[in-house]
Amino acid sequence: MHIEYDRDTCIGMFQCVDEWEAFEKNLDDGKADLADAEEEDGVFVREVPEDAKFDAEYAARVCPVDAIKLFDDDGERIV
Repeated sequence: MHIEYDRDTCIGMFQCVDEWEAFEKNLDDGKADLADAEEEDGVFVREVPEDAKFDAEYAARVCPVDAIKLFDDDGERIV
């Protein structure tokens, strides 16, 4: 499972930060950062550890602007 985060879409509500510790507040930019992610064409991508799947899914679900997408190992979008 992996997560994709479009930081340009983020509006800085920081709801994802409350749900998964991989998201961190960046008050200088007014947006969240996704720790340990690599940027690919303006989108930040990282694998989701097995023990963080629930938190990652919930972080994606609470994003008010759909800046966070979650994909299974086959590349199918979950959230």
